[in-house]
Amino acid sequence: MHQRTRHLLSSGTATALLASSALLSLPTGASAASSLTNSGFEQDGSGTATPAGWSTYSATGQNAASYTETGGHSGSYRLTHWSGSAYKVETYQYLSGLANGNYTLTAWVRSSGGQKSAYLALRSCGSPEQRTDLPPTANFAWIRIVASIAVTNNQCTISINSDANAGDWLNVDDLTLTPGSTGLAVKGGDLSSLKKSEDKGGIYRFASGTPCDAMTILRSNGMNYVRLKVWVNSADGYNTKAQVLAIAKRAKALGMGILVDFHYSDHWAHPGQQDKPAAWAAYTPAQLRTAVYDHTYDVLNALKTQGTTADMVQIGNEINGGILLPDGSTSNWTALAALLEQGADAAKAVSGSTKVALHLANGTDLAGTRGFLDQAVARGVPFDLIGLSYYSYWHGPLSDLQATLDDAAARYGKQVFVAETAYAFTTANDDALKNNFLAVNIQSGYPATQAGQAANLRDVMSVVEAVPNGRGLGVFYWEPTWTAVAGNGWDPANPASGNAWENQALFDYGDKVTSAANWFKHR
Repeated sequence: MHQRTRHLLSSGTATALLASSALLSLPTGASAASSLTNSGFEQDGSGTATPAGWSTYSATGQNAASYTETGGHSGSYRLTHWSGSAYKVETYQYLSGLANGNYTLTAWVRSSGGQKSAYLALRSCGSPEQRTDLPPTANFAWIRIVASIAVTNNQCTISINSDANAGDWLNVDDLTLTPGSTGLAVKGGDLSSLKKSEDKGGIYRFASGTPCDAMTILRSNGMNYVRLKVWVNSADGYNTKAQVLAIAKRAKALGMGILVDFHYSDHWAHPGQQDKPAAWAAYTPAQLRTAVYDHTYDVLNALKTQGTTADMVQIGNEINGGILLPDGSTSNWTALAALLEQGADAAKAVSGSTKVALHLANGTDLAGTRGFLDQAVARGVPFDLIGLSYYSYWHGPLSDLQATLDDAAARYGKQVFVAETAYAFTTANDDALKNNFLAVNIQSGYPATQAGQAANLRDVMSVVEAVPNGRGLGVFYWEPTWTAVAGNGWDPANPASGNAWENQALFDYGDKVTSAANWFKHR
């Protein structure tokens, strides 16, 4: 059972909840039961202020801000919180006679965003209150979220809460409370740029301002996995086998898992660029297959030899169009499948426990994800995990990410994870190179502030955690330590190149860890 304690409450909200908790010892408007009543809000019709089986409490006397109306996720009705003036309201249901153990609350939700707080809670269950915040949702799309708790006193209260400004709204429908718990096994970060940053003078600090090793700071905030890319013959001597070995040793000493991300190139590999290493440029198809196997085996075996066996491995990075182009293009799936199989076989030859992942860009592209993985499965490409990149400002709404993750997990029977995600804490620049994330990229509900960055990461993690049947493995934040350190720029062949990513790091321009990192603790 993992700890899912949520954000600190404002004094006003805390007062309201304390008052509400006192009421719950003698709930009104609902009789105690051992299972949820009217969980789809279908019993009363539209406009009911206190739905059957539920109770309402408002510290500001605005019970009418909670009501049923037409337009459910399924069925005819849903619960809505809304008022034309600022409001605080809670809709709750008290359960007793529960068998002690772990339980998971699942709900379909949507929200305008903008509230001071909007969340589902499980409380008065004999263990610390557990919450999941409602993400702002685009295009009125529904999103499934979960919250888990250990019941130790045979009772629990399911609570839907809003502390909102005038006009803010939320909808909730189709709640279920079932035995079992959820959680993210992997809460990671891609630290590929860290060693170069440190060598060039990069400094990292706790939120208090105390300087420390960046990996230690992130580990103290709950990060438990490190992702490391490896190039074949790097222009600057970084992202090589030697660098991966050095960082892996530090990570394992902190009790962190390791994901090795093979780019099969001398530089960046992504959907628009999958260049062969220069040394492999003239290789025949057979030689390329051998090179993929040997390179993969060499790096992973070196990790195993030093006692830091890789826990996960990606056979290529964002390989939507293939690897080692043009030979390994998706226009020649027979050749591509053979190359991917060589990488996977090499990984398993080193360690059968290492999980092999296929990694695609654009986590909202359900059709594209299906198209690629269907081809891989049809040709017998071996893999254990599916990784997807997701950047909300490039790829679209969380509801589309959820649809793709859910479909991939169910269709292929694999665990899924977000291999890359990030968001900005500012639109200001800290070096001479224009950043990737600009003011135009700001997403509704997620301002370019530390709070907005934290909310974005929180909600991506919530969507992964809600993948059914425990198949949501985790999330990797991309390059949280890539701050604007002179000499550590985009181009490995040009020491003067700048960094276009520093406003999406998890360290601010004063080198202090941002509040978003704290979410690794809470999943």
